[in-house]
Amino acid sequence: MTILAILLEVAIAKMGAGLGAGIAAIGAGIGIGQIGKGAVESIARQPEAVGDIRANMIVAAALIEGVAFFAIVVCLLILFL
Repeated sequence: MTILAILLEVAIAKMGAGLGAGIAAIGAGIGIGQIGKGAVESIARQPEAVGDIRANMIVAAALIEGVAFFAIVVCLLILFL
């Protein structure tokens, strides 16, 4: 392989890692927004269940953040290894 081909492969890997990290962050933002929307609607319909709804919302948001963080770490590993 020539030097140019190697540099092209590195550039494509960096571009793919950047796109992957961006898509993971956008997906997490959309998911957490949907959770918040659903929680507010649920609280508006049944205000006495605010504690349970809030707890479930926090757990779901934490799971989404965990998946997004894992995706970003995988993209960084692809980038630097």
